[in-house]
Amino acid sequence: MTELNFQQELTGCFGQPVSENPTQVMIEAAYQHHNLDWRYLTIEVAPENLKAAVDGAKAMGFQGFNCTIPHKVSVIQYLDGLGESASVMEAVNCVVCRDGQLIGENTDGKGFVESLSELTDPKGKKIVIFGAGGAARAISVEMALAGATAATIVNRSVERGEGLVALLKERTDIEASFAKWDGPFSIPDGTDVVINATSIGLFPDINARLDINFDTLTSSMMVADVIPNPPETHLVKTARDLGCPTIDGLGMLVNQGVIGIKYWTGVDPDPKVMRAALEDVFSGQE
Repeated sequence: MTELNFQQELTGCFGQPVSENPTQVMIEAAYQHHNLDWRYLTIEVAPENLKAAVDGAKAMGFQGFNCTIPHKVSVIQYLDGLGESASVMEAVNCVVCRDGQLIGENTDGKGFVESLSELTDPKGKKIVIFGAGGAARAISVEMALAGATAATIVNRSVERGEGLVALLKERTDIEASFAKWDGPFSIPDGTDVVINATSIGLFPDINARLDINFDTLTSSMMVADVIPNPPETHLVKTARDLGCPTIDGLGMLVNQGVIGIKYWTGVDPDPKVMRAALEDVFSGQE
């Protein structure tokens, strides 16, 4: 007689707000495609409840979970250890259970570099990044490790912006500088890649616009937005209309999700299945 097992392995996403996060769609599509009896739960966790959520995940035997806004940095204090990339970036977006220990990893930057590499080699590129939070940390570090030569961090908080610049200078070879974001920002001549690593434009605030001088974007610049919902943000649409090659947030989301699933399950998932699941969801919203 076949042994019956009604217990599924658990993974999930902790964030606030989190209801607009579509990660579950692509992760569970991959689980189903690869015949994995696993579940991915989308869970609203307030900052003051983060420690309890992490302790609960360990108590309930979660195999891992993702962290999104606003937990990517603050979660570190509640984990048992960090992987190499997360240690360098001081930001975590993917937690993996290894031998009963919750270990923080970071797949955001790797996912972004993978998306960019499908269009151009990151080596030698000069980049402008809006934001200085977890996503900006991950992307800037991984771009530096991939050979980008210069990064301008544009942020409203001087402390956070200069902190990221200091981290880049200390731990990578990239030429990093800070620009205070206190009005419409003009993209410097010679910029190769412009990246929105903020939450500006995230659902439901889909009409929010990045405070930049759009006439300083040129068709020689590649423009990327990390926001997955909606995939076509105001920045992506405007840049595309200007003739810029663009990367939407789904590309980064899928690529970092592939890495996360492999960390959790050992299975190398099919990214086409994951992207298709996301596109099906968003096409129904148009």
